[in-house]
Amino acid sequence: MLIRINAFGRPFRWIFQSAVAALDRARVPAGFLTLASFTLCIIAGILFGTGRFFSAGIAMIPAAASDLLARPLAHRQPRIDYFGAFLKSVLHRYADLAVFVGLLVYYSTVNRFLFALLTGFVIAGAVMVSYSQARAESLIDRCRVGFWERPQRLVLLILGSLLNWIPDALPIALLILAIGSNFTVVHRIYHTWRETEGRRVVTVPEQSASVSQQALPFADSPVPARSEFRGETPAPPEKKDPHLRDVLARAAKRGA
Repeated sequence: MLIRINAFGRPFRWIFQSAVAALDRARVPAGFLTLASFTLCIIAGILFGTGRFFSAGIAMIPAAASDLLARPLAHRQPRIDYFGAFLKSVLHRYADLAVFVGLLVYYSTVNRFLFALLTGFVIAGAVMVSYSQARAESLIDRCRVGFWERPQRLVLLILGSLLNWIPDALPIALLILAIGSNFTVVHRIYHTWRETEGRRVVTVPEQSASVSQQALPFADSPVPARSEFRGETPAPPEKKDPHLRDVLARAAKRGA
């Protein structure tokens, strides 16, 4: 009999939902978890810079847990905090840079040029994964394709740090992150291209518009609307799309 993989995650899902509910009952703001994760990542970056990889991995475990709990906790809270979502995105980028810059400092001090270069590719991928999503979602509704987002990057980095007693365990994790994160960026570029191909707007060239304006007699005088000739009431202006507010609210709660 086949066993679904999702069945293994049900106990952990129940623990996860119970933790979110407990934090919500305790009125813990989601921003507090974001700040805690940021602080722990700064500490992990300092530990990476001094070569204490195992301690850095231990420090990143509660940082990753805080990130996983912050988003569903924000969904439970009734108030939409737009600035909190913005601040969360900024602190996440600084937290990622702190961790990887710590690794870059360590590999530079021990003269491991290839590993330092590999860390640089990881930094570029980590920054561009978030930027590509933010830029794409200014054009389309949603762009969450790809796998190597921040939670996955933290989990793999934690595993590489804790298994550092295995030769080159952390560089292998960095190699996977360098390839996977940049591939996610390429995937999001392709997805955005597919989504925007059907939304091209055909504009009238300015030269054609000027020619048609010159062809009309009395072009300088304003042309009254058709409703003015008939004595009709002009149509009311179109209302703004209510879908826009839904998109902004979802983006604020998500904090990309």
